[in-house]
Amino acid sequence: MYKRKIFKYTLIALLTLTIAFGIFLALVYHGAFGKIHTAQELKDFKNHTATLVLSEEGHLLGKFFAENRINVNYKQIPQYLINALVATEDARYFEHEGVDSRSLLRVLFKTILFKNKGSGGGSTINQQLVKNMYGRNNHGAISILVNKSKEAFLAYRLEKIYSKEEILTLYLNTIPFGENVLGIEAASRRFFNKTIDKIKIEEAAVLIGMLKANTYYNPRLHPENALKRRNIVLFQMKKYNYFKKNTLDSLQKLPLLLNYANFESEGPANYFLKQVKSEANIILEKHNTTKGTNYNIYKDGLIITTTLDLSLQRHALNAFKSHLSMMQSRLHKQYKSGNSNKTLNTLVIKEFKKLKLSKKDDQKKKRELFDWKGFYTDSITVKDSIRHSLALLHAGLLALDPQTGAIKTWVGGIDFRTQPYDQIFAQRQVASTFKPILYAAALEQGITPCSYLDNKPIVISDFSNWQPRNYDNSTGGNYSMAAALAKSMNIPTVNLFLNVPFTNLNNLWKNLGFSQELVRKPSVALGTANASIYELAIAYSTFSNGGYHIKPQSIISIKTSDGKVIYKNKFLKPIKKDRVISKKTSQLLTAMLQKAINEGTGKSLRSKYGVHIPIAGKTGTSQGYADAWFAAYTPKLVIVTRVGAASPIIKFNSGKNGSGSTLALPLVGKTLKPIQKKYSAPFTKLPEMFADILDCEDYLEDSSFELFFENLFKPNNTFDRMQRKAERKSKRQQRRAQRKSRRNSRN
Repeated sequence: MYKRKIFKYTLIALLTLTIAFGIFLALVYHGAFGKIHTAQELKDFKNHTATLVLSEEGHLLGKFFAENRINVNYKQIPQYLINALVATEDARYFEHEGVDSRSLLRVLFKTILFKNKGSGGGSTINQQLVKNMYGRNNHGAISILVNKSKEAFLAYRLEKIYSKEEILTLYLNTIPFGENVLGIEAASRRFFNKTIDKIKIEEAAVLIGMLKANTYYNPRLHPENALKRRNIVLFQMKKYNYFKKNTLDSLQKLPLLLNYANFESEGPANYFLKQVKSEANIILEKHNTTKGTNYNIYKDGLIITTTLDLSLQRHALNAFKSHLSMMQSRLHKQYKSGNSNKTLNTLVIKEFKKLKLSKKDDQKKKRELFDWKGFYTDSITVKDSIRHSLALLHAGLLALDPQTGAIKTWVGGIDFRTQPYDQIFAQRQVASTFKPILYAAALEQGITPCSYLDNKPIVISDFSNWQPRNYDNSTGGNYSMAAALAKSMNIPTVNLFLNVPFTNLNNLWKNLGFSQELVRKPSVALGTANASIYELAIAYSTFSNGGYHIKPQSIISIKTSDGKVIYKNKFLKPIKKDRVISKKTSQLLTAMLQKAINEGTGKSLRSKYGVHIPIAGKTGTSQGYADAWFAAYTPKLVIVTRVGAASPIIKFNSGKNGSGSTLALPLVGKTLKPIQKKYSAPFTKLPEMFADILDCEDYLEDSSFELFFENLFKPNNTFDRMQRKAERKSKRQQRRAQRKSRRNSRN
């Protein structure tokens, strides 16, 4: 009798529980605990996909994303990765219809009723996918029951919409791997720096192992945990007969090898990616407006192919590391003691006061610091941090195709993560890299490379008796214009400046694309004007390409992930409009700047750095060695670099370390040498009429030469008087040219 009662009450309890559970499931199904997504919504589900940015060779440079994900199709996924996933996460995947009833009952009775957390999650791949797609909501004490029920309904619904292969693909494209990485392709690229179709079986096992707990089994953060988990995955694969025991033994003995690649913080061209993003957004906005589309750079998985030459970019990065690390150690040594140390300490206190901090705030704290040997953390004060920052050498390097404006290399700084400001756009004194602009204005005026310039000391009374000096303090004699430029002589250059109307020079400056105003004073001849690497590269492109203005461009094409062309750059071809200087001027100036490389201040490019292709260029050293410049070009490439600390107060104290030829030129030399053949091309030969136009002595003594500018400079010459004289001469030349042109037109 007693047993019958127990059985009766148990049966009633079970029946009541079943009815209650049925009612509960009905309530869940009909949305009492929140929306259940429809079959159509499941069908329309679309992962946000990162846009890939590629070099001109097709190598990955970086990504733009709202979610760091790259979708792949089933055919791209190796079969052994699928096997690893099924063996580890859902062994009966190909047998059930979205929900594994055995696992679900185990979870219901052991996990929920008996609080046994070690019994497993019981979720199928379908259920895990639903969770990743839509997340989970909080329903208090019954949250797990509500969420599991929802996931079961949707998991079953998925089976009616997608094939098993499609579900696996969607799952692998959706799963999170930590570090803001979503999907198997992004994870493969992050941890092994390869696409998923090229991954090895033991690497696939590492990634599948991370699904259990993506931080705890992160192979970079916890390699020992990841290795153990990888071997469990491999064991599961053997357990379900995906390979034999001898294969298991050999695979489990393999070490854990990563090729970690975090392009978001340590990519090869992160400064360049900012330029690409800006240009791409303009292109897409125009396309969306005119075509009625809605492409989004962060969500639609676009493929942007850029103009960047990744091999040249990597050579530039290597040049930065090898050369700047050496020069940085020299600068640190200089600022450890003496007057340099006092100067730095004074500047540190000044910058500390700007932060409006007190001594109480200057406490030691662990901070991440940049060093060419690698990042390190140190417990330092705010002042120590400021000191470290101020003493860093910064640099930028930009290379363009002078014919098309295609950007080939863009290194905007020493480290994007800690120094995000792009040095390519920094405005600094251009020093002697300005001189070719002045000499181009002189050539346009009709002055020839063999015109001689006086090198006697001069004093300009209008400007507080300003007296220019040559780099080596030499005076006397007369230099040909070609030699004065090649050797970067200051006195002859000021001599030339006083005989070129400022209006002509200023117009050329603006037409070359410079944004800053050119100040009308003699010192501008020596490069006191401010400009950026970006602007100087555009100007030197004009010298290289025969006299035409170019616009830098970064994008070749934009496509959808399935290959549909959204944009193709039709302007990446030699530009023959917007003439700035004559072809003759560009040819003569190029010949003079080749002389600067072969015989002048840039000769170490050949003798020390082994660059032997036809090349023209100019060094520049700003006042007091605050900034070092070097600009060079071939018919195929213009490359400009500048090196200097954030504050012009921090600098080398001599030309031995701080000159353009010592501090900046090596970056170009080291970048170009390994790849110089690719960018080698002969300059256009000078026409026969100019064959001997540079055939003259570099230097003549006063006593043996009839001065070209006879009695030009006398003590206390005035700038205004000389400029008025130059302007009158220029107008006479223009009138003569106009008369000659009219005569020729009548004939």
